[in-house]
Amino acid sequence: MSGRKKIIAVIGATGAQGGGLVHAILTDPERRFHARAITRKPRSESARILQRLGVEIVQADSDDVAGIKAAFRGATAAYCMTNFWEHYSPEREVHQARNMAEAARDAGLEQVIWSTLEDTRIFIPLSDPRMPTLMDRYKVPHFDGKGEGNREFTDRDVPTTFMLTSYYWDNLLYAGAGPQRGADGVLRFMLPMGDKRLPGIASSDIGKCAFGIFVNGEDCIGKTIGIAAEHLTGEQMAAAMSKAFGEPVIYDAVEPSEYAGFGFPGAADLANMYQFKRDFNDRFCAVRDARRSRRLNPDLLTFEAWLQENKIRIPL
Repeated sequence: MSGRKKIIAVIGATGAQGGGLVHAILTDPERRFHARAITRKPRSESARILQRLGVEIVQADSDDVAGIKAAFRGATAAYCMTNFWEHYSPEREVHQARNMAEAARDAGLEQVIWSTLEDTRIFIPLSDPRMPTLMDRYKVPHFDGKGEGNREFTDRDVPTTFMLTSYYWDNLLYAGAGPQRGADGVLRFMLPMGDKRLPGIASSDIGKCAFGIFVNGEDCIGKTIGIAAEHLTGEQMAAAMSKAFGEPVIYDAVEPSEYAGFGFPGAADLANMYQFKRDFNDRFCAVRDARRSRRLNPDLLTFEAWLQENKIRIPL
């Protein structure tokens, strides 16, 4: 990056990914960057906390290209992301990616990180009956929209690092996602992954890895970098939870079709996601190199360490 003031504009600064990046910027002993938090709700408590810590707060909405352009103006770099689970619309994610890419180009940013995922239709055509097609156009909607959004940055020649994220261990904090106690009193952890490995990471570590990418600057531009702390099987995750909870947790390797039938919002999408990770496991894991991730973020938590910090928050 150049010698001018190094401001990183952070989309989603009050959430898990962006919040982790802002924290890494604030705690960097070398003070290499300044954080500009972009939020729709500048008066929220989370935004006020960041402001008290000295973070610049700017109001903007990713659906509004003019607002994002104004928010990026004068910045050196930007962290760009979308949140499918707010609206369940891949088309809206692509639209937001287009707005951010246009804003990044117009602002002349030196580096952008686009938090993305695979477009699974490259691997599983819509005509492939082995996996249900959803919303008429997608196999894994919350993956495919982000993957489709990649070209919004490449088509505009934005100097971008494409950061592939992994399964958030923080998902276990939400009711239904973690171990469930059956009628027999035994905890069971359901995951439609068979004996395949699931790359995972603490959500707060995603932003810290992004910080490492910004520190490396030009060396990461134009590259796709997958991040993960560990690649664990369902059996290994259950064993770690058994140790943390002090009672047995049984891994129940359900089929994706059974998982889709659970009926909660997004169940079919997530079932297809797990099937994609299972069926293309070697490739999915290979691009998410845990050793490279640890070089970006030396403080990367293991699953066992994350459990020790969060086990009391997991509903059983």
